[in-house]
Amino acid sequence: MKVFCCQHDIAWEDKAATHALVQAVLAEAALPAGSLVVLPEMFSTGFSVDVRVVAEGEGRASERFLAGIAKERGIFVQGGIVRAQADGRGRNEAVTFTPEGCEIARYCKMQPFTLGGETAAFAAGSGPIVFQCGEILVAPFICYDLRFPEIFRPSARERVQLITVIASWPDARLGQWVKLLQARAIENQCYVAGVNRTGSDPHLHYSGRSMIVDFRGDIIADAGDGAAIIGADLDLAALAQYRRDLPFLDDIRDDFVSRHLSRL
Repeated sequence: MKVFCCQHDIAWEDKAATHALVQAVLAEAALPAGSLVVLPEMFSTGFSVDVRVVAEGEGRASERFLAGIAKERGIFVQGGIVRAQADGRGRNEAVTFTPEGCEIARYCKMQPFTLGGETAAFAAGSGPIVFQCGEILVAPFICYDLRFPEIFRPSARERVQLITVIASWPDARLGQWVKLLQARAIENQCYVAGVNRTGSDPHLHYSGRSMIVDFRGDIIADAGDGAAIIGADLDLAALAQYRRDLPFLDDIRDDFVSRHLSRL
């Protein structure tokens, strides 16, 4: 199966304008039917904690946009949106649609970014999820989650083949983004697709470096710092053989993982 990272700029808190930017990037790409295309965290608004502005309304404009791309191109599409709760707080989510335009998975960020004011405005997700996406088993995560390896471990126990990390990861810590993506791939023996944005918002600048990392921790695709789509074929046979040759996941402490899950 082929996985693509769609790296693009974001018009601050302007969904319609950003949808047009994404369409322009996608127009240049040949996307085989059945592929998975992944867009950044809060892909249509930027990382804003103003829930009233960025949350999906009754029309669910950004979700319909993602579903429309999926159906039009015959692909799986994942992107970051915000959903409002009854208490006025938001949920920072990664939602995935099938080639038929149907929702297949919805994950809520488990680690809101306290330093950026997210913890006060957004509710934390209750746990990781795993879903079947074509022939691959996928576990989605969002941005600040990447700094907490313990929340990835239950997915490794389920033998996921791909971890996706959608993000708004600023320039100041870009080197850590690269290293942490490689670390998650190595320790969980799976592919990792990290998708970051480019451009600037009122507070920070972002230089992309979306990438696909293989199960050895080697970078096999790197988007650099501009708007781009990168892709890679996931060699599931090679991944399975690697896990047989080095069965590190068999030694995961299930008692620890179970205790962790019980607290989520």
